[in-house]
Amino acid sequence: MNQRWYEAFRGLTLMMAACMALATLATAATQEPIVLGGECDRTGPTQLVGVNLCHGVLDYVKLVNKKGGVAGRPIKYLEVEHGYEVPRAVEAYETMKGQGAVAMFDYGTPIVYALTPRHMADRIPGITPGFGRADSADGKRFPYIFPLAASYWSQGAAAMKFVLDDWKKAGKQPKDLKLAYVFYDNPAGREPIPTLERLAKQESFQLRTFAVPPPGLEMSAAALDIARRYRADWVIAHLFGRSPSVSIKELNKVGYPLNRVISLVWGAAEVDIDAAGWDIAQGYLGMQFAGVGQDFPVIQEIIKMYQEEGQAPPEPLQKVSVYYNRGVFNAALMVEAVRLALEKFGEPITGEKVRQGFESIQDFTLGGVVPPMAVTDEDHEGGGWVRIYQVKDRKWVPVTDWFTGYREVVWELVKEAAAKGE
Repeated sequence: MNQRWYEAFRGLTLMMAACMALATLATAATQEPIVLGGECDRTGPTQLVGVNLCHGVLDYVKLVNKKGGVAGRPIKYLEVEHGYEVPRAVEAYETMKGQGAVAMFDYGTPIVYALTPRHMADRIPGITPGFGRADSADGKRFPYIFPLAASYWSQGAAAMKFVLDDWKKAGKQPKDLKLAYVFYDNPAGREPIPTLERLAKQESFQLRTFAVPPPGLEMSAAALDIARRYRADWVIAHLFGRSPSVSIKELNKVGYPLNRVISLVWGAAEVDIDAAGWDIAQGYLGMQFAGVGQDFPVIQEIIKMYQEEGQAPPEPLQKVSVYYNRGVFNAALMVEAVRLALEKFGEPITGEKVRQGFESIQDFTLGGVVPPMAVTDEDHEGGGWVRIYQVKDRKWVPVTDWFTGYREVVWELVKEAAAKGE
């Protein structure tokens, strides 16, 4: 009798637990979603980035929602195609704002400059990981813009540290170094120039700049000038879209050693080397602000998510890792800011609270995808950490640990920009 009573009681308890779990899931599913937004270029001059990076954003949001969202609330992510065009980006911003986005991923440095006043007026934070306006690292001056990871000033400074460290290890003096800076001639390409000019004066090396007109598909004259006339000892390249592969092929054609070329972050992905040819690109160096490859728990979780659905992982996840991983990182930053906003400041969720969520990020690594990131109300960059990889065989292989370069110079420029009110 007691055994029967126990079994009946146990069955009832399990049934009630199951009902409560289903009720909880139903409640979470019917809760109002938290809206995040992002622009994407899947059709324009930087589509090689967009078709991969933007898929990473969507997959991470899908993973978060599969796990129950943030504090039980699902994430609704609005992706708007802008073709890397400023007017379309402004229209996209207004569309996302109208649908209640509490944070946005701004895609493209010219776009960031155009949208900054709107973010500030509307109190909606915008993230610009690895691009954008470098002076927005100053959180007091730009409270709603977050150039998280490494701005172009920080990338230029880190690239210069890597070059000079290598130069000095060979027993050479900085004054004997000839550096070429080849860049896509738009606001993004020009952004690192103040850093390099400041360091050229401080360290006494020679600097010459080579502007590549959009769309960056003709570089034979520039490559010849760099290799044969200027005779550069090192090249720092800041190109994106289809132009990185063009630079690799043209420099190789004139016999310039690619192990003396270091690209900033938007010319250092698998798609760039696919277009140039892996055999041609051996030795080429590229800078990263997020980890490369699939050996990270979050990437494995996404792969498993597709497998459990009986689907093959999408092509961007199967064939690339650099830009896809950055997309996952971008989404994770916004989700982490939302999580901290709810945890610290509660409902209702607003852009102002998400801004404070971003400024509460501490020791954020996304399971090793990035080095420990710390953001404050004064520093919206989060440290400026980067890592150098090199093309070896058919892989990007790390050749440094995470590091930063000339942080004092970067922050001098940030403060000077503030003083000028630029």
